[in-house]
Amino acid sequence: MNNPQFRYPDKAAYEFVVNRLADRGVQLEDLAEIVYTTQHKFEPRLTKEEALTELIHTLHKRDLLNNAMVMLELDRLTEAGQLASPLSDIIANDAGVFGVDETLALQIANIYGTIGATNFGYLDREKSGIIRSFDQGNPHVTTFIDDLLAAIVAAVCGKIAHKYA
Repeated sequence: MNNPQFRYPDKAAYEFVVNRLADRGVQLEDLAEIVYTTQHKFEPRLTKEEALTELIHTLHKRDLLNNAMVMLELDRLTEAGQLASPLSDIIANDAGVFGVDETLALQIANIYGTIGATNFGYLDREKSGIIRSFDQGNPHVTTFIDDLLAAIVAAVCGKIAHKYA
């Protein structure tokens, strides 16, 4: 049932995502660096400071926050043994036919249009910067976080592309 008195907890959701990322060793500057590196060749006027500002702005979008909270929690709950099998086994093993991680990530990447989807595809394959550390040899459950990071960067790149178009 929808509670008409409920107000979306924007600040708490943002802090939840940023803090969970920090708990996993991800600083916003790490993501802004990938944004800058990816977009600077297309927009030479872009600065690292602007990349960080656009990242923070994008991280306040409710669509991003909703998907990010779910993704971060699914990794955490799986690692803590709090999800039932077979779902926990599928997530823990990052089964190639699962695809839910990419589906949620694409919703984030598309926030600023289809350019986000193409950026996500590139970043998901390239695994640059801190994204790579969550894709190879990480002892934690990272099924969702690597795609989440690529999606956030892709969305910000899309935002910047639209800004300078």
